Amino acid sequence: MTRIGFIGLGNMGGPMAANLAKAGHAVQVFDLVPDNLTRAIAAGCVAAGDAWEAVSGCELVISMLPAGDHVRGLWLGESAGERGGQDLLAALPAGALVIDSSTIDVASARRVGEAARARGIRFIDAPVSGGVAGAAAGTLTFIVGGEAADFEAAKPILALMGQNLFHAGALGAGQIAKMCNNMLLAIHMAGTAEALALGVKEGLDPSVLSTIMGKSSGNNWSLEHYNPWPGVMENVPASRGYQGGFMTKLMVKDLGLAMALAEHAHSAVPLGALARNLFNLHASQGLGELDFSSILGLYLDKAPGEK
Repeated sequence: MTRIGFIGLGNMGGPMAANLAKAGHAVQVFDLVPDNLTRAIAAGCVAAGDAWEAVSGCELVISMLPAGDHVRGLWLGESAGERGGQDLLAALPAGALVIDSSTIDVASARRVGEAARARGIRFIDAPVSGGVAGAAAGTLTFIVGGEAADFEAAKPILALMGQNLFHAGALGAGQIAKMCNNMLLAIHMAGTAEALALGVKEGLDPSVLSTIMGKSSGNNWSLEHYNPWPGVMENVPASRGYQGGFMTKLMVKDLGLAMALAEHAHSAVPLGALARNLFNLHASQGLGELDFSSILGLYLDKAPGEK
């Protein structure tokens, strides 16, 4: 049994922490949202009063936060808090391993990792893919940047939350690979929604059209595993009012990170830029809290899920 600190219990972090507790580990958790803590306690975790208490006595800590500002604020103390803005790295012993599974900008990941290394603390950036369903089922993909030895040390814990574990390269490489993945995800989700809307407007049944495209050259992950049309596929956000998935506003954030990366690399990303504009437009209509597959609504003459 390993004592694990876990900070950030949202749609993804909550199920991840629950799987660690289910595997028999002592998981000390903290989140700013009381309901998230309540669910974690029900799953077998131990609630802490703050982040410092959550990492107390832990040699392995996982963070799952919304953005780079939050990660820097937590680990580097860039925002003043109840501990006077002191960085959380100071609470960890030398040799401790930090796994940050947030999807953030590369510069923030490297900055925190370098600060950790200066203190003798191991750090890997390990963003995930697989959605809320994957987090609950323990089938996530972890995309890791950092030292190979630190990746190997983390694998037994990562394997309790995911099925596919990849070492992408040096510190920050996990974030780069994740941005490329999510940009492609946005492109094929927008395209899938567009194609389905066209067919349905011309009288086709969305289930029939999905089956045809799924067995043809237009098949893709969004169509096969995350269909955006309500009622076509069970256990996806589209069939539960676009709730409980990957929020549109987070996709907009990730696409913004991809655009910044493209600018840094002087790389042309015309389809990625278009996808960002589409999802940003969708979010601006007050739909940012809905799952990103609700982009279907842009192609229809009604709100997503509306009959």
